[in-house]
Order: sequence, then structure tokens, then C-alpha cells
Amino acid sequence: MSTPVICFGQQPCGFFPRRFLYAKFVTARKLQAEIGGEIVFFFHDSDHDCRETQTTLRHRKTNEPATLNFTFVNKVQRKFSPLFLKRIPTDWQANTARQLPAYVDACWVDAFKQTTATNAADFCLEMYRRMGLLDGIRIVRSGDPAVRTAACDITDCFVDVPHSGEIVRARLLDGALKLHEGGNSYVTLPPCEYTKAQVSPTRDSRLRWMQSVIHCTHYIAGAGEQAYLNQADAPEITFVKRDPIDRSDEAYTEC
Repeated sequence: MSTPVICFGQQPCGFFPRRFLYAKFVTARKLQAEIGGEIVFFFHDSDHDCRETQTTLRHRKTNEPATLNFTFVNKVQRKFSPLFLKRIPTDWQANTARQLPAYVDACWVDAFKQTTATNAADFCLEMYRRMGLLDGIRIVRSGDPAVRTAACDITDCFVDVPHSGEIVRARLLDGALKLHEGGNSYVTLPPCEYTKAQVSPTRDSRLRWMQSVIHCTHYIAGAGEQAYLNQADAPEITFVKRDPIDRSDEAYTEC
């Protein structure tokens, strides 16, 4: 029998990870303790939605929630660039660090201050590493050109292309590259040549695309994923529900 490969996937989901992501780590480690093998974190840093990195913390005295997020150097990046290319202004980290003692323990304030990444995806990943969540886990990033080149061909996809002095993540729709402005409004970009190294999957093509690279035997699926994943795209995978956790959309900050 082949060695088990236990996988779970997630966009960067806050500079302190949301609790549902922490639950995926816990579920994967429990499964590994039972069946062995390795754990792979499919880090979908190609996503461009800046709402994914919202971080909801509870005030340590009042227990009131507060939602923090990155700021970005310009509007085009904020709306359309993939998270691994959304650059963080130089003053954001210091301004945010001054707020954190009211919400998290000193060890996490220090970890936050010591993080040196300059884009949103790298900052999240470095924080998860400093929190010990990534120990012994292999990371596969959807923004990695080598991963994209090795993946299967897909037509339901996004393409990273130049626009207004930045790289944006445009949806391929009806043969054209388009930026979604909201509702039914799209901006159509000029035609251009592109390669597989610029292509990343949509929600519906992500499982097949990911599996063509990772070849996992088990996949930890969150509550949302269970609703849309087409398991027929990868019949060789055993799908496992992640462990339940309370306040799943809030940040995990326990020591």
C-alpha cells in the first residue's frame, strides 16, 4: 500500500489563523497518529479576496470582538492582486502591533513584531510557523510557478496578468480575461499571451488541480468545502470531516 498523504487546503485566513483552520491542523495530526504518512498543507495564496485575511480577536477584558486586517499599498492590489502579491505598507505592522496587547498574549505580540514578510500571504504563513502550527508539515502553494507548471490543464481558471502597473488575478470567462467589479459588472482586459505558470484554479476546479500535484490519499474538508467539493473529481481520495470547533470564524490565539 502507498504511504498515506493527508492534505487540507486553505487560503491565508488571517495573520492569526481562523479557528476552523486550526481545527484542520488538529484533525490532520490526529489522523496521522492513526494511519501514519505525511501531512500536506495546500496554501491557496493565489486567492485575491482581501476579506479572507480578516482577523477577528476578542478583547481580553471586555470579550468584545474586533476585526483587524492588512492594509495594502494601493486600490488595484487590494481588489485584484493575488494575496502573495498584495504588498503591506511599511507602517501597518507597527500600527497593528500597538493594538494587539489588548487582544492576545505577549508571546504572540512578540511573534507578530518579529515577522518580516512584506506581503499578506507570506506574513500569514510566517505567523502560522511562529505559532508552531506548521511543524513537520509540507507546504504546497498555489502561487508557486513550479506547482502551477506541474498541475493539470484547466480552462475554469484565473490568470495572473499585468494591469495598471500591478499583477492582477483575472478570471477567464468566454475566452476573455475579466476583473470582477461586483454584481454583474466586469472589466475586460486586453488579450495577452500567458503560460501555465500564471494560471490558478477557481473554487470548482481547485480539487482536481490540487490533486494532480499533491496526489493525496486523504483530504480534511471543512464545513464549507463539504457543500461544494465535487468528490467525483478525485474518487481515489478518502474525505474526512474536520473536527468541530466553536467560534470557527474567529482567530486562534491560544498559547
